[in-house]
Amino acid sequence: MRIKNSLLLFFAAVLFFSCDKKRVFDEYKSVGSAWHKDSIVTFDLPVLDSTKRYNLFVNLRDNDNYKYNNLFLIVSLESPNGYTKVDTLEYQMAEPDGTLLGDGFTDIKESKLYYKENVRFRGKYKVHIKQAVRENGKVPGVTFLDGITEVGFRIENKE
Repeated sequence: MRIKNSLLLFFAAVLFFSCDKKRVFDEYKSVGSAWHKDSIVTFDLPVLDSTKRYNLFVNLRDNDNYKYNNLFLIVSLESPNGYTKVDTLEYQMAEPDGTLLGDGFTDIKESKLYYKENVRFRGKYKVHIKQAVRENGKVPGVTFLDGITEVGFRIENKE
């Protein structure tokens, strides 16, 4: 009976993971219950096929404690030669009525946010992600961004 259950679990896992054929890299890191403005989330990317092109995404898990409509991120893509491309990005995170966007049936939502398309890698890269949310009329950033619990980075095959 144990062998039968183990085999059933194994086949279910294979089926679940084989459905995501585009995924090349997908990793999340926890930022606790609030993302500090000085906290930089870093991902060490694997060496990828330099003849292929990839689409890049920032993934977020957030909950009802997120009280802003938008999210501002500073994302840096560091190449093997030390050259770093820095982008300041803005994403809409909620409807005008405050309902969070993203996938999920509970108060936890997962958002897959486009970062770059049609990218070619040559060597080992790093990605650094930092939140840069500010309240209207205030210069300093939000020190603790409540509601963001995990930050992820995803690479998919372009085809």
